[in-house]
Amino acid sequence: MIVRTVRCTVAQAVVRFLASQYSERDGLRHRLIPGCFGIFGHGNVAGIGQALLQAHATGEADLRYYMARNEQAMVHASVGFARMRNRLQALACTASIGPGSTNMVTGAALATVNRIPVLLLPSDFFATRVANPVLQELEDRRSYDVSVNDAFKPVSRFWDRINRPEQLPSALLAAMRVLTDPAETGAVTLALPQDVQAEAHDWPLELFCERVWYVPRPLPEPAALARAVQVLRTARKPLLVAGGGVIYSEASKALRRFAEATGIPVADTQAGKGALAWDHPCAVGGVGATGTAAANALARDADVVLGIGTRYSDFTTSSRTAFAHPDVRFVNLNVAAFDAGKHAGVALVADARTGLDALTREMNGYRVTDSYISQVRDLADRWRQVTDRAYHLGHQPLPAQTEILGVLNEFMGERDVVVQAAGSMPGDMQMLWRAREPKQYHVEYGYSCMGYEIAGGLGAKLADTDREVFVLVGDGSYLMMAQEIVTAVAERIKLTIILVDNRGFGSIGSLSESLGSQRFGTSYRYRNPDTGLLDGDVLPVDLAANAASLGASVLRASTIGEFREALECAASSDQTTVVCIETDPLAPVPSSEAWWDVPVAEVSALGSTQRAREAYEGAKRRQRPFL
Repeated sequence: MIVRTVRCTVAQAVVRFLASQYSERDGLRHRLIPGCFGIFGHGNVAGIGQALLQAHATGEADLRYYMARNEQAMVHASVGFARMRNRLQALACTASIGPGSTNMVTGAALATVNRIPVLLLPSDFFATRVANPVLQELEDRRSYDVSVNDAFKPVSRFWDRINRPEQLPSALLAAMRVLTDPAETGAVTLALPQDVQAEAHDWPLELFCERVWYVPRPLPEPAALARAVQVLRTARKPLLVAGGGVIYSEASKALRRFAEATGIPVADTQAGKGALAWDHPCAVGGVGATGTAAANALARDADVVLGIGTRYSDFTTSSRTAFAHPDVRFVNLNVAAFDAGKHAGVALVADARTGLDALTREMNGYRVTDSYISQVRDLADRWRQVTDRAYHLGHQPLPAQTEILGVLNEFMGERDVVVQAAGSMPGDMQMLWRAREPKQYHVEYGYSCMGYEIAGGLGAKLADTDREVFVLVGDGSYLMMAQEIVTAVAERIKLTIILVDNRGFGSIGSLSESLGSQRFGTSYRYRNPDTGLLDGDVLPVDLAANAASLGASVLRASTIGEFREALECAASSDQTTVVCIETDPLAPVPSSEAWWDVPVAEVSALGSTQRAREAYEGAKRRQRPFL
């Protein structure tokens, strides 16, 4: 038998392979890896870089290259892209040896925590060790087989180092398997030594043939379904918690059918917001530490909690104090057995859509009482009034952050996307944002990584250029990572970036104060020669000027009226626009009537800390083991 081969380098083989991979779900096919972000340096400039250029010049492979400005940011952009595409597509990221590659570690952690697929191609030292130690190589005295890329192991769902060309095919196939596995997906890392990238090999032609990876919709196992239904049918005051899995499996319609058939109220997590439209009669908003008072009141009394596609983070459970019924039971529908088994719940391992469809059939005839439905609607109506007041607070002299959210929420269209990640805004948004569509609300709160916002917004826009993308970023996050404004400008990609400036770290300032630490170290100020602390005059930082220097159009607003006008101006533009507005970090925010476990110093000479510790110990007594 004659085996047909193609001779090319390892890097060229990687590019050609990636360009021929497809995913398919429900009969719809997509390019699995439609593009590659990269920053070139020694290690990949003559490897993956040369291969991408050759692919473009010869047409041998269709893999679009995007130049990023920060390695961490390009992973964030890839996450934003894959999230918008419901994890059916992912982007690759290539970086140079040493600091270039390790800059991607934070992005890898974010992807894996959020269960979002991204392919990382960090460059590595010489596999032959012929010139070691090379520039930027970390030498480990215990072994010559360790590099900084080993740091990716704990934050990757799959990791391999390609020391020989012969190892590449099996590694590539394994990488695609994990990227397309809804239960196991996350960051996938293939470390590529720089000499191996440039090494030629005779590859079997089959490696570069079109390959389809079928994304499954696992059906619930009948016995597990029966156990789940048995528990749900006993519920007098059930609550459904919709997580990101509902949206990624495109199960919003199935969720609505189930809720309407049973009358069970639906709360949501940060990743699940928008799974059910905010004004649906069964919708009660976010649950947990930053949730709505309505959802949290229902959570406290719920005798059965049906979690769908959620991993039950501490914010969702209010650090295990939200679900306070003494006999509360959990039913967990999740594609990942790891999450389905949490809180000693009845595990229903299945795709969210197929699982919901099965539950709807099996729950036929069950419906919560009219009095419970009335209670749910009364709580939801009261919270809507709270939201209306927060949106139109009229705070002076600087506007409140909740007013910024209100104007933006009312301004955006149903298919527009808001992107956020860190600071005080995710909490305010989970409480107050009125999401009308599953993809409108894009808040990264699994890792809550400062700096995600602009890069994530870039990825979201790349995923669907027909949607308007609004990035909400605080001054703290902006100063950590604003470079991808340059990428958006270079690619002629329009983003509307709302830069909310409260002169410091507003979220941590508020948390610090609640813990008795008096906002220490959270404001952008000069060092005070009298106190020795950073509590002097406000720094003369002009972030608007900085954004303009990166190529964005800039609009300044100082009032709510001016902010609304600036949004209208940005909407009419075809360029990336940054709207800058200052807010009062001390403006009031509605209470979620929930708690979050952040330990307070057990002993202290400060009265404020002593009082905070006393309150902490009182709240701590409400925690549940859920065994």
